Amino acid sequence: MRDRAGGFKRGAATGVRRYPARSDPGGSTVRDLLGTELPLIQAPMAGVQASALARAVGAGGGLGSLPCAMLAADALRRELDALRADGRPFNLNFFCHAPPTPEAARERAWRDALQPYYAEFGLDPMEVPSAAARVPFDAVTANLVEAYRPAVVSFHFGLPAPELVARVRAWGSKVIASATTLAEAHWLEARGVDAVIAQGLEAGGHRGHFLSNDLSLQSGTFTLLPQLARALRVPVIAAGGIADARGVAAAFALGASAVQVGTAYLLCTEATTHAVHRAALASDAACHTALTNLFSGGAARGIVNRLMRELGPLNTLAPAFPLAAAAVAPLRAHAERRGSGDFSPLWAGQNTHGCRAIGAATLTRALAGVH
Repeated sequence: MRDRAGGFKRGAATGVRRYPARSDPGGSTVRDLLGTELPLIQAPMAGVQASALARAVGAGGGLGSLPCAMLAADALRRELDALRADGRPFNLNFFCHAPPTPEAARERAWRDALQPYYAEFGLDPMEVPSAAARVPFDAVTANLVEAYRPAVVSFHFGLPAPELVARVRAWGSKVIASATTLAEAHWLEARGVDAVIAQGLEAGGHRGHFLSNDLSLQSGTFTLLPQLARALRVPVIAAGGIADARGVAAAFALGASAVQVGTAYLLCTEATTHAVHRAALASDAACHTALTNLFSGGAARGIVNRLMRELGPLNTLAPAFPLAAAAVAPLRAHAERRGSGDFSPLWAGQNTHGCRAIGAATLTRALAGVH
């Protein structure tokens, strides 16, 4: 049952916790923003999910998300058709990074650093194929997505060009984006986003930073969240280290209008998480995560493995995001065929205790405190 302010309250029929319903100055509520029953967003997680996970989260009352940065046009269209068939709101997530110019000398240095592993596995570093690209949001992608008019479009690494943001708004989509600092949050708000995702240091996967690469500027979720909630006029979405109903409730107590959860969904039946990744999440190794640039060139949090221990999680030889991925790809493939995650990006946040091998719809309602 929804209260008059647009929040949620526990009742015999619904069993949903009551959350504070923070509104923007125009009076919009979380339901206006997300279009969902519950104020929960499944974090978009490239490489470990497709539309099936997003659809299951939607069926559970949350906002399912599809990571789009690594999808070619045909694959993206198939996933969008599947999402639209359910008739529920969904979120499409895109990257906004500036593609770097490859540097031959840096690439050679990076492959030289990996050479001992190529030799160990009997691989030829000169035959390394190109890794999957991470494509920033552009006019071509906008042309494809426009017909689907997603309820929400989210961006990582800032925002695309103003004319592209205007196009997204013209579809009727809400625009949200990640901030890792108060300065980034102010930057996003000044450019008209509908909500800001407060991505804490605990979060798994890639940092959403875009004004500075200085990782010392990023704070934990429950430090960053109240700063943004006090300073911004738009709703704030908490992300990072939240993996159960108590964490969700704590985020709302600190001013969140909604919560985004990623890591907890990695073991769900609808996720495409690789077997070695699932095994790592279920092991004691999941208690030790670190920020690393070895797998893509961009700082991202994952479970510490052999490559991170031996080269150091942050290595200056790694080419800029996303160019580092190509040289590591054959090592990853070789190791995974043998059941090892020693060279895999085992993305995970610091709190893996909420990972459960259950359906994503069930997990979504558990996170919201629905009984």
